[in-house]
Amino acid sequence: MICPNRLLERQQIFVDCLHLLKGHLPGNELQIVSEAGVPDGSVDYFLMSALEGRVRDFVGIEHQALDTTGTIWPHCQRLLREWGFDVEDFDISSGKPYGMNWKMAAKTILVQLHHKLPTFEDLKKHLILVVQDRLLDYMGRELRFGHLSTAQNADPMHFHSFSLSKKARGHRISLSDR
Repeated sequence: MICPNRLLERQQIFVDCLHLLKGHLPGNELQIVSEAGVPDGSVDYFLMSALEGRVRDFVGIEHQALDTTGTIWPHCQRLLREWGFDVEDFDISSGKPYGMNWKMAAKTILVQLHHKLPTFEDLKKHLILVVQDRLLDYMGRELRFGHLSTAQNADPMHFHSFSLSKKARGHRISLSDR
């Protein structure tokens, strides 16, 4: 699974949004602003093209990692005890489940997008959702996504999904679908 910090690796999610900055020209500065307010909330990031201190164009970027449910703590404590470590008995016998909370992650971000997208549509700007490919696959299976198509530059809403793959020098994210 990809954590939110991993999504910022190499600033790849921003590079993969550059083509949506129609007002960006050579010589403009690229700036990234985090947690900026808009009506109905805040946006995780804005990628902006600026010239002489004035914003020439921007896109909004929301990213959603997976949410977890339950706690893994009792399971870790039991494993450590199995390996011979001295572990406190606090909550070690708990059988509560834990795991990925796919439904909550999908619900959370889709409601946010529903509220924020009209602002971007009114401004004729783009809002991009950045997720792991596995979360987008889940949403495609569990929700009605049949009306979605390959992203076109004119679309106000874009979904960018990233995959995580193991490379010789560790793990790396890369754009897998738009």
